[in-house]
Amino acid sequence: MTSEHTNERDAIKAAASRLLAGAPLRSNGALTVVSLAQESGVKRHVLTHRHTDLKDLFYAQVRAQGQVPDSERKLREQLDTTNRRLAEANEHIRTLQNDNAMLARIVNVLATENTQFRDQLQTASSAVIRPLH
Repeated sequence: MTSEHTNERDAIKAAASRLLAGAPLRSNGALTVVSLAQESGVKRHVLTHRHTDLKDLFYAQVRAQGQVPDSERKLREQLDTTNRRLAEANEHIRTLQNDNAMLARIVNVLATENTQFRDQLQTASSAVIRPLH
């Protein structure tokens, strides 16, 4: 390992310790990779691509403390919102399907009545009509 690589790793480890202890110096203290990168002074892509083991270790330590990383919490909130919206959409679809079936029955009844009225009109107009004097 190069000196720069070692320095980055040391900075990341120290930053992780500060974040986990709730004593951030350079970030907002959130338990995220972004905050870890800010806290350590290392670019985020360096952390996520070169030091993946430290990133994974950080998230494991967060979970071990009984906390959920902010990124996971946000994703869970998005999933909950999406599931709720999906349930609402499915209920709306069921309502529309029921309404559609009811309207189809109504149209069928009206079409049948219309045919009966036309037949009655045809029968009535074919009868002999005589004027009264």
